[in-house]
Amino acid sequence: MMMENGKVVQEEQVRDAAEEVSDPVLIKNGFTEELGEVIDTETEADHPVEDYSNYTKADFVARVKELSKEDDFRKVDSVLKELKHLFDENRNAEKILALEKFKKEGGVEDDFEYRLDELDHAFDATVKLIRDRKNQHFKNIEEKKSENLARKNEILEKLRALVDGEDSSQSFQIFKQLQHDWKNVGPVPMAQLKTLWANYNALVDRFYDHRNIYFELKELDRKKNLELKNDLCFKAEQLIIKERIKDAVRELNELHHEFKHLGPVPKEEQETVWQRFKAASDAVYAKRDAFVNNLQQELKTNLDAKLKVGEEVTAFATFTSDRIKDWNQKTQEILDVQKRWDAVGGVPRSKSKDLNKKFWSAFKSFFHNKNQFFKKLDEERDRNLKAKQELVARALELKASDDWARTSQELKDLQQKWKDIGPVPEKFRDKIYKEFKEACDFFFEQRRGTQEKADSEQEENLKKKEAILDELTKATVDKSGSLESLQELQARFNEIGFVPKHAVASLKSRFSEATSKYIESIGGLNSAQKDQVALELQLNSLKNDPQAERKIFHKEQTLRKQITKAENDLATLRNNLEFFGRSKNAEKMKAEFNDQIAVASENLLQLKKQLKLLKSV
Repeated sequence: MMMENGKVVQEEQVRDAAEEVSDPVLIKNGFTEELGEVIDTETEADHPVEDYSNYTKADFVARVKELSKEDDFRKVDSVLKELKHLFDENRNAEKILALEKFKKEGGVEDDFEYRLDELDHAFDATVKLIRDRKNQHFKNIEEKKSENLARKNEILEKLRALVDGEDSSQSFQIFKQLQHDWKNVGPVPMAQLKTLWANYNALVDRFYDHRNIYFELKELDRKKNLELKNDLCFKAEQLIIKERIKDAVRELNELHHEFKHLGPVPKEEQETVWQRFKAASDAVYAKRDAFVNNLQQELKTNLDAKLKVGEEVTAFATFTSDRIKDWNQKTQEILDVQKRWDAVGGVPRSKSKDLNKKFWSAFKSFFHNKNQFFKKLDEERDRNLKAKQELVARALELKASDDWARTSQELKDLQQKWKDIGPVPEKFRDKIYKEFKEACDFFFEQRRGTQEKADSEQEENLKKKEAILDELTKATVDKSGSLESLQELQARFNEIGFVPKHAVASLKSRFSEATSKYIESIGGLNSAQKDQVALELQLNSLKNDPQAERKIFHKEQTLRKQITKAENDLATLRNNLEFFGRSKNAEKMKAEFNDQIAVASENLLQLKKQLKLLKSV
């Protein structure tokens, strides 16, 4: 027995107090001595879901750099897993688009090499840094746990020596210091945890069983522990108003650690203080459970949304067309679908893999089919390029030609063929068109210069021919003309070169009219002679006509038809003359028919002369 305020305190009271040191209340309600380890184990739902859907590559790099400075590797692992998954999807999409652009610019798929940019290298390097830090962190933790195990074993040895040694006035102070040191030692390997606590509790029990202490000191110690545990209860109760549930759970975990390591409280307060602490803990966990439930509902909503978007993209996998415009339009549509896909938040991890596989398979199938289309298109454009190169070669051969009419037509034909051939590879389009256009432009510029010179000469020729027309008109009015002068004027008129096209028909008509009047003004010519002169003039004019051969042939055919008709008419008249010769008025009728026969004969004679003259041309 020992003394407390002058009273005798029974040894049983000391023993009862000693029994409280292991705080058996902690074992109630499903909690074990490994409580601290259980609370440390957080799920993904303990961390609020961040929205990375609108992140750019630079945002991803900035976020992993932030993670590289954090020491909560459970959180880091959870966030990094999501970041890397989305970043890799982003990088794969960029690779697909880069390959498409490479092919569109004339590249071959086997030659394509995707080059990582500075952001890709920064992201990969930071991820490696985080993993290296994590490995080193847990390595240090294991090393620290081994050190802590050695320290706790040292404390157990000191406690054992204290328990087995002689009692002294300092024994209780030493005992409390050892308890304090034990509490401040960090975690140890899980395999040794249970044994360590069993040994520690057993030695503490032995200390109270086998040592005589002043009971009032123990009571004071318990009251102090009660104050400290009430303070922990208050802190736990304040956690319910924390906005970030993750921080609340983490701090609650630390409070449990403190609560566990504090010594016993007065027996009558044990249940009360524990129930208060447990109620505060339950409230925090209820808030976490509500958060988890909301998160799961949000993930389910996102899953439904992504399933719908996934159904949309499936139709693109079988799309086909033979028009570039259709493919470009569908490309924009599927990229819009991808943006909506990226805008949807996270989904349950168990569904994520299959969902992403289905979406990206359809996405890749579309771009594979598009690449096949453009590959075929590229082959066709290569053939077009070869055909246009042949046209360029021919245009270069013709550019220096001075055969204006024939070459002009051939170049126009080449230009039409150029339009009909179709497009060539983009990188050759401007160059080859420039070569073809320059060759055509060179020829037509040369022709234009020659034409302008010819136009000037033709205007001068027009003035000269109009001067001759004036001479013809003046001679006609003065009646000073002669056949020799007419022939000389016609010769001069025909020797003059071309006149402007717009004046050809008018000039020809005016010359014909002027010569006709000129011939009429010449005295001493009968009608047949005048016709003969007119024909000769006409034939002389035909000699200088570019289409003389065709026109002479046409004139000859016309004369032959007229001769045939005249011969038929003459035969009819002679036949009729014989018929009328037997009638009563024979003499009168014969005279009339003889006159007609004479005119017809003269006409036939003139036609034959004209034909003979025409043949002599």
